[in-house]
Amino acid sequence: MATEAASVYPSLGDRPIKKTVCLFDVDETLTPARASVQPEMLELLSQLRHKCAIGFVGGSNLVKQQEQLGTPSINVTTLFDFCFAENGLVAYRLGKPLSSNSFIQWLGEDKYQELVDFCLKYIANVKLPRKRGTFIEFRNGMVNISPVGRNASPEERKEFEAYDKIHNIRKDLVEALKKEFSDYGLTFSIGGQISFDVFPTGWDKTYCLQHIEAEKGISGVEYKTIHFFGDKTFPGGNDHEIYADPRTIGHAVDGPADTMKQLKELFGL
Repeated sequence: MATEAASVYPSLGDRPIKKTVCLFDVDETLTPARASVQPEMLELLSQLRHKCAIGFVGGSNLVKQQEQLGTPSINVTTLFDFCFAENGLVAYRLGKPLSSNSFIQWLGEDKYQELVDFCLKYIANVKLPRKRGTFIEFRNGMVNISPVGRNASPEERKEFEAYDKIHNIRKDLVEALKKEFSDYGLTFSIGGQISFDVFPTGWDKTYCLQHIEAEKGISGVEYKTIHFFGDKTFPGGNDHEIYADPRTIGHAVDGPADTMKQLKELFGL
């Protein structure tokens, strides 16, 4: 199915805009936060894919990206040339998986448990308007920590986000973790409405660029121009490292409508 879908588009070496790839954050860039992509966005991405290579790079796992970008009958890996889940630790090229890596393998169980125990004790002592469930979500390439809990409803997420802006709940917890685990080689990245990611330094969204660079050895295409579109491009935001990387041309967007507007202007779509 993936190969059939890819065959609708010119091969990577035959796209009209040569040696160019557009990479996109998911939440608030291609889709509303944790919601599904609009048909207009998919149509625009399809038009763009006829001109140059496209890919997404998100912190979530592939299951969540499938929910947001795909449909029950359309696999998300058929909609993009490159799919980078968990910042590229889980990667697909033209519908086929590339090599992967894992956070637990890198950190080890003992250190991981120390980190988890510290977070749970800290969250237990913080007073919030509400607390729900799943305060720590274990992922292949990182852990995602949410003081309110990832089971919060959309309304409860908005409530926490507003509370957090005033009381710096996430920021203070990140500072405490940096102090406590300064020798762990970890990076802490605040993103979305309710949580932040913890991952090995260098395993931010720039991790996926190694797969883009590897394309030269696979198909002979050397991507000289890498556009990145994201909404959390400020220092500390989970798009900042790839947005500011010298290998990319960064575009800050203010939601999916702005992404579409910028794409139309940049590529004449």
